[in-house]
Amino acid sequence: MPVVHRPAGRAPEPARWNRQRLRSNNEWLLLELLRTGGPSSRAQLARDTGLSKPTVSAALGSLETAGLVREAGTLAPCRGRTAVLYRADAGAGYVLGMDVGRARLRVAVADLAGRVVARRDVPNRARTGPGVADALVATARETLADAALAEGGGGIGGPGVGCGSVEGGVVRAVIGSPGVWDERRRVMRHAAHLPGWARPGLFDRIEDGLGMPVQVANDANLAALGEYTYGAGAGSSVFAYLLVGTGVGVGLVRDGELWTGAHGAAGEIGTLQLPRPVGDLTIRQDVLLEEVVAADAVVGEAWRLGLTSVGTAEEVCAAARAGDWAAREAISRQAQQLAFAVAVVAAVADPELLVLGGGLGRSADLLLPLLEEALHRTCELRPRVVASTLGEDAVLLGAVATALEAARLEVFVRRTAPA
Repeated sequence: MPVVHRPAGRAPEPARWNRQRLRSNNEWLLLELLRTGGPSSRAQLARDTGLSKPTVSAALGSLETAGLVREAGTLAPCRGRTAVLYRADAGAGYVLGMDVGRARLRVAVADLAGRVVARRDVPNRARTGPGVADALVATARETLADAALAEGGGGIGGPGVGCGSVEGGVVRAVIGSPGVWDERRRVMRHAAHLPGWARPGLFDRIEDGLGMPVQVANDANLAALGEYTYGAGAGSSVFAYLLVGTGVGVGLVRDGELWTGAHGAAGEIGTLQLPRPVGDLTIRQDVLLEEVVAADAVVGEAWRLGLTSVGTAEEVCAAARAGDWAAREAISRQAQQLAFAVAVVAAVADPELLVLGGGLGRSADLLLPLLEEALHRTCELRPRVVASTLGEDAVLLGAVATALEAARLEVFVRRTAPA
């Protein structure tokens, strides 16, 4: 798994200007330079920031005392004295990212540098809300235990023991899940493919099992943020991520920030009801976009075309690559449906780039040429469409990246706060 990098959070701002604020801002500036630029000497940091050498030395001393930086060796220049190099201490805190899907549960622990120190990817065999919650807690606890071993027994506390501490423990935990998070009721609404997932108390159950608070976000939103941060969406001013797997969802990023709408439901296009063709009595009036675009729809189309030996979208794609006519036709029809979904996103958000991800994103070699062809026939507003570079890790990496953005600042504030 790649290292996760997120833009730096803002330096802490006390209510009014004072010397402590100035020192805090200087220390944060130096810490972020060391985190993003790697080991550096006091002289180089002074040149990079414009701060005086005594100011840099004092700030580094404070950061070292707080356990946020440490010496990283020496540099012997051609002339002059040997310089001591400093680096940010990535082990000053950790984050926990979790991805809940109908088929898989994915969990990762990363240090403050974004280095993933432990990861688990297991089948989700639970079929009830409490069952999924308990399975997620068990997987997370096992991953935390793995991380402690990976760090030589230090750094991360045992499951539920000191996990919320910033003293080298897990600082932030983020869960990515299908649906729309209702903060007031603390439930995940509209997660149709996770039965019982909207049951009250499930996320309190997860927090109690982990011994730490958790932040919850929509999976497509986190996938979009992960893809924007260091995937195919990097640098795009307006970017959309179309997640097509068990369900369908869209994550929207504008100028590096998620756009989730007034109620957190922006991008939930899978819930759109499609009109029944006039005079066609064979189609239910309440058919949803998700029913004709998601992975199961490809399988259903293949069955209708006589290819009943396949059970998953992956098997349909494998058959298409092998030359099976029915499989190829099923994927062609799927591309037509996807073109409608892309057209909806293009008309509302006008992204310059749309990334196709989720389970079907792995079959972009088959889908994208057909999708581009369909878009040229049906859509005047055509964003550039590419395949995800993160694949099935997009949601998990987005969760880790989201946790890191807050954790880095939280660790800094707590460790540098006046006694």
